[in-house]
Amino acid sequence: MVIAIALLLIVAATVVFHLVTPWWLTPLASNWASMDDTLTITVVVTGVFFVAINLFVVYTLWRFRHRPGARAAYEPDNKRLERWLGGITTLGIVALLAPGLLVYARYIDPPADAMLLEILGQQWQWRFRMPGADGKLGGTDLRFVSAENPFGLDPADPAAQDDTLIDANEVHLPTDRSVKVLTRSHDVLHDFFVPQFRARMNIVPGQVSWFWFTPTRAGRFESMCAQLCGVGHPAMRGVVVVEDASAWQAWLQQQPTFAATLAKANSAAGGGVQDIAALGRVLAQSKGCVACHTVDGRPGVGPTWQGLFGKTETFADGSTARVDEDYLRGFIRNPKARNVKGFAPVMPQFELTADELDALVAYIKTQGPAPARP
Repeated sequence: MVIAIALLLIVAATVVFHLVTPWWLTPLASNWASMDDTLTITVVVTGVFFVAINLFVVYTLWRFRHRPGARAAYEPDNKRLERWLGGITTLGIVALLAPGLLVYARYIDPPADAMLLEILGQQWQWRFRMPGADGKLGGTDLRFVSAENPFGLDPADPAAQDDTLIDANEVHLPTDRSVKVLTRSHDVLHDFFVPQFRARMNIVPGQVSWFWFTPTRAGRFESMCAQLCGVGHPAMRGVVVVEDASAWQAWLQQQPTFAATLAKANSAAGGGVQDIAALGRVLAQSKGCVACHTVDGRPGVGPTWQGLFGKTETFADGSTARVDEDYLRGFIRNPKARNVKGFAPVMPQFELTADELDALVAYIKTQGPAPARP
């Protein structure tokens, strides 16, 4: 009887707790109120089953408690009871699955007039691409992927030349306009998630997945990766800014096209030290260095690059070393050879060419209050 009373109290306390302090979703900022309704159905169905099953256990504990002289009747099966249990369970499963399947079918069936937005996930940052004036996204191929062309756009494809590229973790969208989101990954499993939009999708390497939504409220909304993708996963965050159409168009005009990016990369390839540092910045983005190393002095997974060049670094074994070009090259080549004090030895080893290493070192040298000069 003690167990029956305890279960009864647990059920009562759970129901009261949910009614007094309900679990509220993040305020909705898109057209997907049906997702909230689906979650509500799930909570109601599972809640009813939770209460019913536990009350049934309480009843059986009380009804069939041990009493002197009482003996349980042997009943190997009960067809009627089995039919009732099978029918109720089937209804419960249908109530759980059917709404979700219907909503998901709509979720991956965008309107014909939806604007396109491609999201590229890479350890540990987001990149975005939008079509140009032709309204089409250019073709891509893994053969063309490089630090200067992370999307792998085909330089010979005319439709790719006017594609708008956003090499940052912030993207802008207009209000009340449907958006078809295409997602890709270059390395591991990611998941683009904006809680206020109820929009998320697993990003599987080697395939293109998609979904759609319509932003309905202006504001700044945080996006995040909802799949564990490595040591820099907590830093893989971004911002989606929803604004009116005129403000969005003004922002879009400031973003570079693929043609302009190619021209800038070709110009930098024949430039001086500052151009090499610019290439290093691109490498820091494409290789995911910025997910662990900040350039503004803020703490991160690894040491900040602000003022790093020229300082004296202390290691876990108590030894010290001055951060110069040889130190940076050696540390990037073999990051686990020495452990910087206060930081876990989790930096992966990257394959870099000599030119890429020079560019990355040049970029690190330019960080800090007094950038290094040639």
